[in-house]
Amino acid sequence: MNPVQAGLGVASGVLVGFTLGLVGGGGSILAVPLMVYLVGLRDAHVAIGTSAAAVAVNALAGLASHARAHTVRWRCAAVFAAAGVLGALLGAHAGKIVGGQRLLLAFAVLMVGVGVLMLRGRDGAGDPDATCTRDNAGRIAGTGLATGLLSGFFGIGGGFLIVPGLMASTGMPILNAVGTSLVAVAVFGFSTTASYALSGLVDWPLAGLFVAGGVAGSLGGTRAARRLAGSRGALARVFACVIFVVAFYMIWRGWYSIVAGVGNENTPKRL
Repeated sequence: MNPVQAGLGVASGVLVGFTLGLVGGGGSILAVPLMVYLVGLRDAHVAIGTSAAAVAVNALAGLASHARAHTVRWRCAAVFAAAGVLGALLGAHAGKIVGGQRLLLAFAVLMVGVGVLMLRGRDGAGDPDATCTRDNAGRIAGTGLATGLLSGFFGIGGGFLIVPGLMASTGMPILNAVGTSLVAVAVFGFSTTASYALSGLVDWPLAGLFVAGGVAGSLGGTRAARRLAGSRGALARVFACVIFVVAFYMIWRGWYSIVAGVGNENTPKRL
């Protein structure tokens, strides 16, 4: 990794961390395209494995903050994450089998879905006493398995899938869902990282730079969020539009590469 790539890795981490701190989620969905098209990782699978490592570490940092605020429902988190680990491992195995360009193309389609979720917003209402019971344990586990599959397959934290899944399966308010989701994000991320690392598909130095940039960016994003508290909904909509632009660019590049047979489909070109 040359100095330019190292600098771009830190800058990408800052951008993702800042976005997470500012709008409360969605930033990690940009990690893979930034690593592929900006930093210039030649293998899409390495980008996914490296992204999973960075996302998992950043999730632990966020979890510590939520744990101090007592917004984590640990029993729900345990059921959700336990079922999701199996899904994450299966998803990571499947992701390594799929060709690089096809995997990026599918990832872009997922980005469109995340953008739609951001535009729709999330209702914060719910039961603050909601927890895992015999009645909802099956729903929680099933949702965990499904989101774990997607998280492992694409190497993402999956917070925008986990948070609404927890709210739907338990009835908890969004604040608790966000805090609880970070347990699953970290567990899924480390499971995916382990699978990719065993195949030699994690760039550890880049992951470290990405995490360092992400920590700095999240601090700035959190401060900006406090100042722009009344505008966070509008900021989320703007960021959703950015996601759409990046996703459609990835779809165009991926579709063109597959149809035209341009180059090695595992080695996307930089911007």
